[in-house]
Amino acid sequence: VSWNGDSRRDIIVWMDHRALDQAERINSHSSPVLQFYGGSVSPEMQAPKLLWVKENLQKTWSMVYRWMDLGNWLTYRATGDETRSLSHMEQWRESNPRGMEPYGTDEVFWAEIGLGDLYEGSQAKIGHSVVFPGHPLGSGLTPTSAKELGLLPGTPVGTSLIDAHAGGVGVMESVPEAESKADLSDEEAICRRMVLVCGTSTCHMAVSKNKLFIPGVWGPFWSAMIPEYWLTEGGQSATGALLDYIVENHAAAPLLANHAASQSVSIFELLNKILLSMAHEQNIPFLSALSQDTHVLPDFHGNRSPVADPKSKGVICGLTLDTSEKYLALLYLATIQGIAYGTRHIVEHCNAHGHKIDTLLACGGLAKNSLYIQEHADIIGCPIILPRENESVLLGASVLGAVAAKKFSGIHDAMKSMNAAGKVVHPSSDPRVKKYHDAKYKIFRSLYEQQLSHRSTMAQALQ
Repeated sequence: VSWNGDSRRDIIVWMDHRALDQAERINSHSSPVLQFYGGSVSPEMQAPKLLWVKENLQKTWSMVYRWMDLGNWLTYRATGDETRSLSHMEQWRESNPRGMEPYGTDEVFWAEIGLGDLYEGSQAKIGHSVVFPGHPLGSGLTPTSAKELGLLPGTPVGTSLIDAHAGGVGVMESVPEAESKADLSDEEAICRRMVLVCGTSTCHMAVSKNKLFIPGVWGPFWSAMIPEYWLTEGGQSATGALLDYIVENHAAAPLLANHAASQSVSIFELLNKILLSMAHEQNIPFLSALSQDTHVLPDFHGNRSPVADPKSKGVICGLTLDTSEKYLALLYLATIQGIAYGTRHIVEHCNAHGHKIDTLLACGGLAKNSLYIQEHADIIGCPIILPRENESVLLGASVLGAVAAKKFSGIHDAMKSMNAAGKVVHPSSDPRVKKYHDAKYKIFRSLYEQQLSHRSTMAQALQ
């Protein structure tokens, strides 16, 4: 998929936005299929990317044997079985193999957008056999794959999950007894949780027993994460990547890196220490108040949810000429808060459209940052449960293997056995903290509205 025809480059990464124009054209069809994507497809999804390849790399398009998500390709490579997982097929079809939607409308949709040829040959290029995550594939590892991996031939392999979905499976039942709601059934309780998988980006996963169509939020996807549940998937396209960008592009970054190395701590641990010191020096009532003059809209790679605007841009309000480590720490804090306000917006939006989310669980690299998690708890007003297992995505993948090996009757049973809670981070009980974040949240929401106004003003000026 490279311009120079390098055959080794056969993957388009999820955050690639080259297909923005194709996404806009697909959305212009106003197909009923789009309701399963929050009303519009994102350039991060498969359909726009496939259309881009077809229109720009016609030789590549004509040569393709199969189009696969990476997880499906890995299980095919391991077992020789082309069966796909519902987790990956969520963006390929609005229907499901159990007929809960009128099957066949997929083909009409793909033809409408110019990709009808993918349905030629019994949909061989995009897969016609689709099953629940964790379904045992083929006869397990082939002898070749087993040798390459140093495992036994026939070792069970389950259909895969998207990495963020695996994080959800690895975390969602990690609720300590003290946080359990005795008046709710297991089915009701799990539907009140949202998992934040926080890495380069953040994915926000919630499940429901009924279809919930939420404007600007992906889904509902049937059994894409937990079988027999509908998945709602919000997201922020740049979170960890944004924090890296803010820190690495500041004048104080080299000095900060040297100081962190000399203290044998990470850059982010040092920034957290600097903020604590600043709060003490300035005698402010709580650390979050350091950012009162700095406001961040974190849409540096567009807004995936809930406004679903890939053209949205990042905003920093309150910049000065200060190039010190302390000022970088303030920018870092304001950026964390901006990300947390974005998650608050997603949670509020989902709850306004049928969810009843009151508990958050978090995993991924950013979940190891205590300041990041505390700010999210304070801003959203929900307790955040951290899992005992730090590598929750890997735990979710191991759930799939355990189910494929028949160690459990299904994904949910395996989750209940293999998930375990760690620390619970509660929101601050100080009413001043809530008042402060409510005020900053209003400013956060206004930054996007101002951007839309500015965009309209400039578009008119160029007419």
